[in-house]
Amino acid sequence: MDARTLIVVPTYNEAANITELLRRVRRAVPDADVLVVDDASPDGTAELATAVSRDVGSVTVLRRAGKSGLGAAYRAGFAWGIARGYDILVEIDADLSHDPEVVPRLLQAIRRGADLAIGSRYVAGGATPDWPRSRRLLSRSGNLYARCLLRLAVSDATSGLRAYRASALTRAAFDATVASGYGFQIELTARVARNGGRIDEVPIVFHDRARGTSKMSTRIAVEALLLVTKWALGDPVLGWRGRRRNETRTPASIPGAVVGEHEAA
Repeated sequence: MDARTLIVVPTYNEAANITELLRRVRRAVPDADVLVVDDASPDGTAELATAVSRDVGSVTVLRRAGKSGLGAAYRAGFAWGIARGYDILVEIDADLSHDPEVVPRLLQAIRRGADLAIGSRYVAGGATPDWPRSRRLLSRSGNLYARCLLRLAVSDATSGLRAYRASALTRAAFDATVASGYGFQIELTARVARNGGRIDEVPIVFHDRARGTSKMSTRIAVEALLLVTKWALGDPVLGWRGRRRNETRTPASIPGAVVGEHEAA
């Protein structure tokens, strides 16, 4: 039996992008189901997603009471999917910065044995062509900081395009994560690694959103850095003492997959 796949899309005020995204996701991954987790968007994002679902099929909209952050949205989406027996859960942003055409490669990595497949901007073949040097430096520095403090063999721990094996999410206790912003990606990556999970990286080209307003802010970036420091120094699971000595990773035998390799940051 083929693995059941759920693509989780967190949204807040993405009316300008959600219709195109869902149509592109359906073309790229026709057999997957989609869950839009909407944080009470005042611009009608949830209503548009419901409308387009009648055309593309297999789209469910989970409406939440208010805006409570990326981490909370993914925790809700993962819980919904795991309760319904999905085998693979995919993260993708709603702003079209992630190309849905990459998702089949992430799914292939999972089927070949990965517990987590990350769409990486910082392995060979990955790129951020729209970014100024300052933003690229900030992102690379943040990833290097997390990689060093949490001792992760991952080059892009903050990427929001990724696929998880459902059993790996359960073992990693995804529902015990605490980060609300992009630190959630780092936190769950570290949890998968600490549980001996295999992590593969697939190169992606990340484009800035063309429509709508970015959710990234200085507060979110600072929160992530402070959390990484806190985890490294004192968390019993994510800190240095929680690192398993027998963690191993085997290179994936799929085109475009990189395991434990990264360009110099």
